[in-house]
Amino acid sequence: MGNQNSCCCYRSPSPIRKDIVKLEDYLPEGEVSSNNIQHISEREPDDGDIDPSQDPIAGTIFMERSKASIENGITRKRSQHQIADNKLKKSSSCSTIYLDDSTVSQPNLKNTVKCVALAIYYHIKNRTSERRLDIFDEKLHPLCKEGVSDDYDKYNPEHKQIYKFVRTLFNAAQLTAECAIITLVYLERLLICAELDIAPSNWKRIVLGAILLASKVWDDQAVWNVDYCQILKDITVEDMNELERQFLEMLQFNINVPSSVYAKYYFDLRTLAEANDLAFPSEPLSKERAQKLEAMSRVMEDKIAAEMVKNGIKKWSSLDNVNSGAGVRRSVAILS
Repeated sequence: MGNQNSCCCYRSPSPIRKDIVKLEDYLPEGEVSSNNIQHISEREPDDGDIDPSQDPIAGTIFMERSKASIENGITRKRSQHQIADNKLKKSSSCSTIYLDDSTVSQPNLKNTVKCVALAIYYHIKNRTSERRLDIFDEKLHPLCKEGVSDDYDKYNPEHKQIYKFVRTLFNAAQLTAECAIITLVYLERLLICAELDIAPSNWKRIVLGAILLASKVWDDQAVWNVDYCQILKDITVEDMNELERQFLEMLQFNINVPSSVYAKYYFDLRTLAEANDLAFPSEPLSKERAQKLEAMSRVMEDKIAAEMVKNGIKKWSSLDNVNSGAGVRRSVAILS
């Protein structure tokens, strides 16, 4: 093997360096090759392009707009607890468990709609500019025959007024609480994609478009556009169709809402509610509610077990699940 004349020895020729010619050198001036363009899923947005309605880490816009109110609310609550020392707080114990009837998978409808209306209120109140689009202007596209007053864009609506408008749509269309959260996600996505501000002149039509789209994406049996015309008597189907079409175009037809983003908006709404004394009321865990939670846990456990079996992951059984009889597995005994 050490003989240099052996046929087993082979010396590779020295590599010849070639000049790499770029494809752009052959392209006409002004044209760029598309071979090196990244896929859209591989692109990393710039710091200024972070969209909280798509990024689960980015903070929601309504939390930023209501930051001062949240801080004041928390400070007020702490001072109230210090003053009222005799006020007892309900806490869970071994015999009693206090829970509210709202979870991330099944939020409370009334409280969720209130929180979404409050988030919209802070969007309008603490807006930073007055960017508008004609399709959402209520004077150009009124929702009622009477139209709007001359100073319709001068005064911010109160939280009760926004809540009444949203609640009317949700009750009439029988929409769910999850749809309210998706509505807020689409609303903030619109403000970013369309570079728009929600203001007294356009908040109703922006909210209407977000609810219209969220109901079709989330609910299996969506409400048709003509059904909203029965709720808002003076609006036409053509206007609803145009509102939906332009809303989708401004979103660039991106209606996907990841579960992590949905959960982020849900817990941010709970934080907003707690700071504004809209916290969900806690009640003692009843026997019926405990049975429902247990049933849900069993369904989820069976679902996870089925996925583990499907993926080839072995699940070990406890001694309680070992059946006696012919199918008993016996250990091999080693006698010395």
